[in-house]
Amino acid sequence: MRIAILEDDSALLELYQSWLNTAGHNCVGYETGQEFLKAINRENYDLAILDWELPDISGAEVLEKVRQQVDWHVPVIFATNRDNESDIVFALKTGADDYMVKPVKQHELLARIEAIARRAGIKTEENIDTSPYEFCSGDLSVNYESKKIVLTRKEFDLALLLFKNKGRLLSRKHIMEAVWGQNVELNTRTVDTHISSVRQKIELGPEHGWRVVSIYGHGYRLESV
Repeated sequence: MRIAILEDDSALLELYQSWLNTAGHNCVGYETGQEFLKAINRENYDLAILDWELPDISGAEVLEKVRQQVDWHVPVIFATNRDNESDIVFALKTGADDYMVKPVKQHELLARIEAIARRAGIKTEENIDTSPYEFCSGDLSVNYESKKIVLTRKEFDLALLLFKNKGRLLSRKHIMEAVWGQNVELNTRTVDTHISSVRQKIELGPEHGWRVVSIYGHGYRLESV
């Protein structure tokens, strides 16, 4: 999962990232509420972990602003020192999906993330619907209409990423991290070129029930037609 963490304690932020990266997640950290809010206008995440007490605005205000955004419905976990019942009730009623009081324990956090992912229906490659395409990871091929198209590793991973997130806007940065790796420095044109290649090779278009929509300044979204 791609997870955003809003935590102003840099040491604690680094610890959370270490736990989650080791568990196979891709984490991006932010230390101020404004920085986080700017980021979610151009990036997309599967889940967010928010602190309440921040140097600029409160985590509660951040959550309210997040939930006001029509296209931002990802699960949110609060991880905070505030343990008053009124705060917990307020956060859950405002739109938080879970609430943890610090100190947060590693395995409990991971378990809660897994539980939320199940409830939210965040899918894996094993259970996604790619009809009428059939993906074969063994030889990096895609089969449809009696055709077999062999893709490069990056094209195959990119095509699967689109289907795994169908209907969802994926930023170019998210695509680069998921397909090429977190720390790879690439020109965003590389993503555009590979999207074009996938479209052409597997004839990804309305005739097969799908289309890839380019959203200027943001990225791409696979839509059913």
